[in-house]
Amino acid sequence: MPKSPPPRPRPAPPREPGEFPRFNTKLVEALALIAKMHDLSEVVVDHDGLHIKVGRQMTAAAAPMAHAAPPAQPQSAPAALPAPAAPAAADHPGAVKSPMVGTAYRRPSPDTAAFVEIGAQVKAGDKILLVEAMKTFNEIVAPRAGTVTAILVEDGQPVEYGQALLVLE
Repeated sequence: MPKSPPPRPRPAPPREPGEFPRFNTKLVEALALIAKMHDLSEVVVDHDGLHIKVGRQMTAAAAPMAHAAPPAQPQSAPAALPAPAAPAAADHPGAVKSPMVGTAYRRPSPDTAAFVEIGAQVKAGDKILLVEAMKTFNEIVAPRAGTVTAILVEDGQPVEYGQALLVLE
């Protein structure tokens, strides 16, 4: 006996242009609340042909600048030629990169000393930074022994996945 094909879903009734199908707005409100509670930029739900995407505006605090502006050259001085590009610290083979998106912290608390400073000798496994993501502080440890030659992030600075945090030589 041959099997009968599964029943076809019925097409949606015709709508007027600009008319939206009825759905429960409480679901959208609940998704917005979930996004806010868990500090998410968006929540997406796909279920039984229903696709809902709720997004919220995320703002990041501006990181303080640690560099002073170079002194202005007098107008009569000829423009200096740019120096040959030195290899960027981020591309250095000894760069320790962030394993996640989050906020980098150089010290365990605001009133304590930094984990490492430039010139510090570290051993493999020494704690060198913290990266906070979703209210969890993740220890960043030295992947190998060496000397810290550059620190590329400030305390409380937002960081991206794969961003160089410091350089070990």
